[in-house]
Amino acid sequence: MRIHRRTALGLGFAALAAPALAQPSRGTARVIVGFPAGGSADTTARLIAERLRGSYAQNVIVENRVGAAGRLAVEAVKAAEPDGNTILLTAASMLVIFPHLYRPATLRYDPFTDLLPVTPAGEFTFGMGVGPMANSVGTLSAFKEWAVGKSEIPYSSAAAGSMLHFLGVQVAKATGLSMTHIPYRGSAPAIQDLIGGRLAASYHPMVDLAPHAATPGGPVRLAGVSSEQRLPRFPDVPTFAEQGYPQLTGSEWFGLFLPARTPAAVQEALHRAAIEAIATPDYREAIARLEMRPSPLSIADFTRRFRADYEKWGPIIAESGFRPEES
Repeated sequence: MRIHRRTALGLGFAALAAPALAQPSRGTARVIVGFPAGGSADTTARLIAERLRGSYAQNVIVENRVGAAGRLAVEAVKAAEPDGNTILLTAASMLVIFPHLYRPATLRYDPFTDLLPVTPAGEFTFGMGVGPMANSVGTLSAFKEWAVGKSEIPYSSAAAGSMLHFLGVQVAKATGLSMTHIPYRGSAPAIQDLIGGRLAASYHPMVDLAPHAATPGGPVRLAGVSSEQRLPRFPDVPTFAEQGYPQLTGSEWFGLFLPARTPAAVQEALHRAAIEAIATPDYREAIARLEMRPSPLSIADFTRRFRADYEKWGPIIAESGFRPEES
Protein backbone atom coordinates (compact mmCIF):
# COMPACT_ATOMS: atom_id res chain seq x y z
CA MET A 1 0.00 0.00 0.00
CA ARG A 2 2.91 2.29 -0.58
CA ILE A 3 1.80 5.84 -1.27
CA HIS A 4 3.83 8.66 -2.77
CA ARG A 5 6.03 10.60 -0.37
CA ARG A 6 5.07 14.23 -0.38
CA THR A 7 7.67 16.60 -1.79
CA ALA A 8 6.24 19.92 -0.70
CA LEU A 9 7.92 20.40 2.65
CA GLY A 10 11.33 20.23 1.05
CA LEU A 11 10.36 23.13 -1.21
CA GLY A 12 9.16 25.26 1.68
CA PHE A 13 5.69 26.66 2.18
CA ALA A 14 6.49 29.92 0.42
CA ALA A 15 7.55 28.18 -2.79
CA LEU A 16 4.10 26.62 -3.12
CA ALA A 17 2.18 29.86 -3.04
CA ALA A 18 1.02 31.16 -6.40
CA PRO A 19 1.99 34.69 -7.40
CA ALA A 20 -0.17 37.31 -5.72
CA LEU A 21 -3.57 37.48 -7.35
CA ALA A 22 -6.52 39.78 -6.90
CA GLN A 23 -8.88 37.91 -4.65
CA PRO A 24 -12.26 36.98 -6.17
CA SER A 25 -15.04 39.26 -4.98
CA ARG A 26 -17.32 37.18 -2.78
CA GLY A 27 -19.18 37.42 0.49
CA THR A 28 -19.49 33.94 1.96
CA ALA A 29 -17.72 30.75 0.92
CA ARG A 30 -18.68 27.31 2.21
CA VAL A 31 -16.39 24.41 3.04
CA ILE A 32 -18.42 21.22 2.58
CA VAL A 33 -17.33 18.23 4.66
CA GLY A 34 -18.96 14.81 4.53
CA PHE A 35 -18.55 13.83 8.18
CA PRO A 36 -20.19 14.83 11.47
CA ALA A 37 -19.16 17.76 13.63
CA GLY A 38 -16.41 16.99 16.11
CA GLY A 39 -14.46 14.48 14.04
CA SER A 40 -11.01 15.05 12.58
CA ALA A 41 -12.34 15.93 9.10
CA ASP A 42 -14.77 18.48 10.53
CA THR A 43 -12.13 19.92 12.84
CA THR A 44 -9.65 20.28 9.98
CA ALA A 45 -12.31 21.97 7.85
CA ARG A 46 -13.03 24.47 10.63
CA LEU A 47 -9.35 25.19 11.16
CA ILE A 48 -8.95 25.90 7.45
CA ALA A 49 -12.15 27.96 7.27
CA GLU A 50 -11.04 30.20 10.11
CA ARG A 51 -7.80 30.98 8.30
CA LEU A 52 -9.41 31.51 4.89
CA ARG A 53 -11.78 34.06 6.37
CA GLY A 54 -10.71 37.51 5.27
CA SER A 55 -7.99 36.29 2.93
CA TYR A 56 -10.05 34.25 0.48
CA ALA A 57 -13.58 35.44 1.26
CA GLN A 58 -15.20 37.85 3.68
CA ASN A 59 -16.75 34.92 5.52
CA VAL A 60 -16.09 31.18 5.32
CA ILE A 61 -18.42 28.68 6.97
CA VAL A 62 -18.36 24.90 7.32
CA GLU A 63 -21.33 22.85 6.20
CA ASN A 64 -21.63 19.18 7.18
CA ARG A 65 -23.25 17.09 4.44
CA VAL A 66 -23.22 13.76 6.24
CA GLY A 67 -24.21 10.53 4.52
CA ALA A 68 -23.20 7.73 2.18
CA ALA A 69 -19.73 7.52 3.76
CA GLY A 70 -18.77 11.00 2.60
CA ARG A 71 -20.14 10.68 -0.94
CA LEU A 72 -22.97 13.19 -0.44
CA ALA A 73 -20.50 15.99 0.21
CA VAL A 74 -18.63 15.23 -3.01
CA GLU A 75 -21.91 15.17 -4.94
CA ALA A 76 -22.90 18.53 -3.44
CA VAL A 77 -19.68 20.18 -4.55
CA LYS A 78 -19.89 18.59 -7.99
CA ALA A 79 -23.34 20.19 -8.43
CA ALA A 80 -22.34 23.60 -7.06
CA GLU A 81 -21.75 26.69 -9.15
CA PRO A 82 -18.08 26.83 -10.21
CA ASP A 83 -17.60 30.30 -8.75
CA GLY A 84 -15.21 29.49 -5.91
CA ASN A 85 -17.87 29.84 -3.21
CA THR A 86 -18.18 26.07 -2.59
CA ILE A 87 -15.10 24.16 -1.44
CA LEU A 88 -14.83 20.46 -0.66
CA LEU A 89 -12.71 19.08 2.16
CA THR A 90 -12.63 15.30 1.88
CA ALA A 91 -10.55 12.32 2.88
CA ALA A 92 -8.66 10.66 0.05
CA SER A 93 -10.75 7.48 0.28
CA MET A 94 -13.82 9.11 -1.25
CA LEU A 95 -11.79 9.86 -4.38
CA VAL A 96 -9.09 7.19 -4.70
CA ILE A 97 -10.78 4.15 -3.10
CA PHE A 98 -14.50 4.50 -3.84
CA PRO A 99 -14.18 4.69 -7.65
CA HIS A 100 -12.72 1.17 -7.53
CA LEU A 101 -15.58 -0.09 -5.35
CA TYR A 102 -18.78 1.51 -6.66
CA ARG A 103 -20.43 1.47 -10.05
CA PRO A 104 -21.33 4.83 -11.66
CA ALA A 105 -25.00 4.43 -10.73
CA THR A 106 -24.00 4.43 -7.06
CA LEU A 107 -20.94 6.69 -7.18
CA ARG A 108 -22.47 9.68 -8.88
CA TYR A 109 -19.24 11.56 -9.48
CA ASP A 110 -15.95 11.17 -11.30
CA PRO A 111 -13.15 12.54 -9.13
CA PHE A 112 -11.03 13.49 -12.15
CA THR A 113 -13.66 15.27 -14.26
CA ASP A 114 -15.99 16.71 -11.61
CA LEU A 115 -13.43 18.26 -9.24
CA LEU A 116 -10.32 20.46 -9.32
CA PRO A 117 -7.55 19.68 -6.80
CA VAL A 118 -6.22 22.55 -4.68
CA THR A 119 -3.92 21.15 -1.97
CA PRO A 120 -3.87 18.61 0.85
CA ALA A 121 -4.82 20.25 4.15
CA GLY A 122 -3.08 17.59 6.23
CA GLU A 123 -2.00 13.98 6.30
CA PHE A 124 -2.43 11.24 8.89
CA THR A 125 -0.96 7.83 9.47
CA PHE A 126 -2.47 4.52 10.59
CA GLY A 127 -1.73 2.21 13.47
CA MET A 128 -2.34 -1.48 14.11
CA GLY A 129 -3.75 -1.91 17.60
CA VAL A 130 -3.49 -5.32 19.24
CA GLY A 131 -5.63 -6.30 22.21
CA PRO A 132 -5.89 -8.95 24.94
CA MET A 133 -7.05 -11.68 22.53
CA ALA A 134 -3.54 -11.57 21.02
CA ASN A 135 -1.85 -11.03 24.38
CA SER A 136 -1.41 -7.33 23.51
CA VAL A 137 1.84 -8.14 21.74
CA GLY A 138 4.02 -5.20 20.80
CA THR A 139 5.21 -5.83 17.23
CA LEU A 140 3.86 -7.23 13.99
CA SER A 141 6.40 -10.05 14.21
CA ALA A 142 5.14 -10.96 17.68
CA PHE A 143 1.57 -10.84 16.42
CA LYS A 144 2.47 -13.20 13.57
CA GLU A 145 4.14 -15.58 16.01
CA TRP A 146 1.00 -15.57 18.18
CA ALA A 147 -1.26 -16.10 15.14
CA VAL A 148 0.59 -18.92 13.39
CA GLY A 149 -1.64 -21.99 13.21
CA LYS A 150 -4.81 -20.07 14.03
CA SER A 151 -7.58 -19.68 11.48
CA GLU A 152 -10.06 -16.87 10.84
CA ILE A 153 -8.34 -14.37 13.11
CA PRO A 154 -10.79 -11.47 13.57
CA TYR A 155 -9.62 -7.94 12.89
CA SER A 156 -11.53 -4.72 12.45
CA SER A 157 -11.47 -1.31 10.86
CA ALA A 158 -13.64 1.75 11.30
CA ALA A 159 -15.46 1.09 8.02
CA ALA A 160 -15.73 -1.51 5.29
CA GLY A 161 -14.16 -0.35 2.06
CA SER A 162 -11.84 2.13 3.75
CA MET A 163 -8.05 2.40 3.47
CA LEU A 164 -7.92 0.87 6.95
CA HIS A 165 -9.88 -2.16 5.76
CA PHE A 166 -7.44 -2.68 2.90
CA LEU A 167 -4.44 -2.10 5.16
CA GLY A 168 -5.69 -5.12 7.10
CA VAL A 169 -5.96 -7.05 3.84
CA GLN A 170 -2.39 -6.10 3.02
CA VAL A 171 -1.12 -7.12 6.47
CA ALA A 172 -2.78 -10.52 6.12
CA LYS A 173 -1.22 -11.01 2.68
CA ALA A 174 2.23 -9.82 3.78
CA THR A 175 2.32 -12.06 6.85
CA GLY A 176 0.53 -15.05 5.30
CA LEU A 177 -2.07 -15.08 8.08
CA SER A 178 -5.72 -16.11 7.74
CA MET A 179 -7.58 -13.02 8.96
CA THR A 180 -11.26 -12.11 8.78
CA HIS A 181 -12.36 -8.49 8.49
CA ILE A 182 -15.14 -7.38 10.86
CA PRO A 183 -16.43 -3.96 9.73
CA TYR A 184 -17.56 -1.37 12.26
CA ARG A 185 -19.20 2.01 11.97
CA GLY A 186 -16.54 4.22 13.46
CA SER A 187 -13.44 3.67 15.54
CA ALA A 188 -14.95 3.85 19.02
CA PRO A 189 -16.99 0.59 18.98
CA ALA A 190 -14.19 -1.29 17.23
CA ILE A 191 -11.61 -0.22 19.80
CA GLN A 192 -13.96 -1.13 22.65
CA ASP A 193 -14.32 -4.64 21.21
CA LEU A 194 -10.55 -4.81 20.78
CA ILE A 195 -10.13 -3.95 24.47
CA GLY A 196 -12.88 -6.42 25.36
CA GLY A 197 -11.04 -9.31 23.72
CA ARG A 198 -13.46 -9.86 20.84
CA LEU A 199 -10.91 -8.83 18.20
CA ALA A 200 -7.26 -9.70 17.77
CA ALA A 201 -6.29 -6.49 15.96
CA SER A 202 -7.85 -3.26 14.80
CA TYR A 203 -6.64 -0.62 12.31
CA HIS A 204 -7.34 3.07 12.88
CA PRO A 205 -6.02 6.57 12.35
CA MET A 206 -3.56 7.38 15.09
CA VAL A 207 -5.80 10.10 16.47
CA ASP A 208 -8.24 7.34 17.50
CA LEU A 209 -5.70 4.78 18.71
CA ALA A 210 -3.35 7.13 20.54
CA PRO A 211 -5.44 7.67 23.70
CA HIS A 212 -5.74 3.90 24.21
CA ALA A 213 -2.15 3.01 23.34
CA ALA A 214 -0.37 5.78 25.23
CA THR A 215 -0.55 4.07 28.65
CA PRO A 216 2.30 1.59 29.21
CA GLY A 217 0.98 -1.84 30.09
CA GLY A 218 -2.54 -0.98 28.90
CA PRO A 219 -4.80 -3.39 27.03
CA VAL A 220 -3.98 -1.89 23.60
CA ARG A 221 -0.47 -2.13 22.16
CA LEU A 222 0.69 -0.74 18.83
CA ALA A 223 2.15 -3.49 16.66
CA GLY A 224 3.26 -0.97 14.05
CA VAL A 225 2.51 2.29 12.29
CA SER A 226 2.28 2.98 8.57
CA SER A 227 4.39 6.15 8.57
CA GLU A 228 7.82 6.33 6.97
CA GLN A 229 9.46 7.34 10.27
CA ARG A 230 8.55 6.61 13.88
CA LEU A 231 6.01 8.97 15.39
CA PRO A 232 7.32 11.56 17.89
CA ARG A 233 4.64 10.62 20.40
CA PHE A 234 5.45 6.89 20.09
CA PRO A 235 9.22 6.69 19.57
CA ASP A 236 9.34 3.06 20.74
CA VAL A 237 6.77 1.82 18.19
CA PRO A 238 8.46 0.56 15.00
CA THR A 239 7.10 1.31 11.58
CA PHE A 240 5.92 -1.56 9.41
CA ALA A 241 8.84 -0.86 7.08
CA GLU A 242 11.32 -1.26 9.94
CA GLN A 243 9.80 -4.68 10.61
CA GLY A 244 10.41 -5.82 7.06
CA TYR A 245 7.13 -4.74 5.41
CA PRO A 246 7.84 -1.61 3.33
CA GLN A 247 4.73 -2.27 1.23
CA LEU A 248 2.64 -1.33 4.27
CA THR A 249 3.91 2.25 4.31
CA GLY A 250 1.22 4.82 3.60
CA SER A 251 -1.06 7.56 4.83
CA GLU A 252 -4.28 9.35 4.01
CA TRP A 253 -4.85 13.03 3.35
CA PHE A 254 -7.65 15.51 3.74
CA GLY A 255 -7.74 17.47 0.48
CA LEU A 256 -9.31 20.72 -0.70
CA PHE A 257 -11.16 20.68 -4.03
CA LEU A 258 -13.34 22.96 -6.14
CA PRO A 259 -16.04 22.11 -8.69
CA ALA A 260 -14.86 21.44 -12.22
CA ARG A 261 -14.96 24.46 -14.54
CA THR A 262 -13.97 26.82 -11.71
CA PRO A 263 -11.75 29.48 -13.34
CA ALA A 264 -8.02 28.88 -12.96
CA ALA A 265 -7.57 32.27 -11.29
CA VAL A 266 -10.01 31.28 -8.54
CA GLN A 267 -8.37 27.86 -8.10
CA GLU A 268 -4.98 29.58 -7.76
CA ALA A 269 -6.35 32.16 -5.33
CA LEU A 270 -7.74 29.43 -3.07
CA HIS A 271 -4.47 27.52 -3.33
CA ARG A 272 -2.49 30.59 -2.28
CA ALA A 273 -4.80 31.33 0.66
CA ALA A 274 -4.82 27.69 1.77
CA ILE A 275 -1.01 27.40 1.65
CA GLU A 276 -0.73 30.53 3.79
CA ALA A 277 -3.25 29.06 6.25
CA ILE A 278 -1.41 25.74 6.48
CA ALA A 279 1.88 27.57 7.08
CA THR A 280 0.66 29.29 10.26
CA PRO A 281 2.18 27.84 13.46
CA ASP A 282 -1.18 27.66 15.22
CA TYR A 283 -2.67 25.58 12.39
CA ARG A 284 0.22 23.14 12.48
CA GLU A 285 -0.01 22.90 16.25
CA ALA A 286 -3.74 22.28 16.05
CA ILE A 287 -3.51 19.46 13.51
CA ALA A 288 -0.62 17.92 15.45
CA ARG A 289 -3.12 17.40 18.26
CA LEU A 290 -5.12 15.36 15.74
CA GLU A 291 -2.00 13.24 15.08
CA MET A 292 -1.75 14.90 11.65
CA ARG A 293 1.05 16.72 9.88
CA PRO A 294 0.97 19.47 7.24
CA SER A 295 1.45 18.23 3.70
CA PRO A 296 0.99 21.18 1.32
CA LEU A 297 1.54 20.63 -2.39
CA SER A 298 1.39 22.76 -5.50
CA ILE A 299 -1.69 22.24 -7.64
CA ALA A 300 0.36 20.28 -10.16
CA ASP A 301 2.00 18.06 -7.53
CA PHE A 302 -1.30 17.40 -5.78
CA THR A 303 -2.89 16.46 -9.10
CA ARG A 304 -0.07 13.96 -9.71
CA ARG A 305 -0.29 12.48 -6.22
CA PHE A 306 -4.07 12.25 -6.47
CA ARG A 307 -3.77 10.24 -9.69
CA ALA A 308 -0.92 8.09 -8.34
CA ASP A 309 -2.86 7.18 -5.20
CA TYR A 310 -5.88 6.22 -7.30
CA GLU A 311 -3.78 3.99 -9.54
CA LYS A 312 -1.97 2.32 -6.65
CA TRP A 313 -5.16 1.31 -4.84
CA GLY A 314 -6.85 -0.27 -7.87
CA PRO A 315 -4.90 -3.57 -7.90
CA ILE A 316 -5.03 -3.91 -4.10
CA ILE A 317 -8.82 -3.58 -4.06
CA ALA A 318 -9.30 -5.86 -7.08
CA GLU A 319 -7.17 -8.57 -5.49
CA SER A 320 -9.14 -8.37 -2.23
CA GLY A 321 -12.38 -9.27 -4.03
CA PHE A 322 -14.34 -6.94 -1.77
CA ARG A 323 -17.50 -5.28 -3.09
CA PRO A 324 -19.90 -3.19 -0.95
CA GLU A 325 -23.48 -4.43 -0.81
CA GLU A 326 -24.71 -1.20 -2.38
CA SER A 327 -22.15 -1.19 -5.18
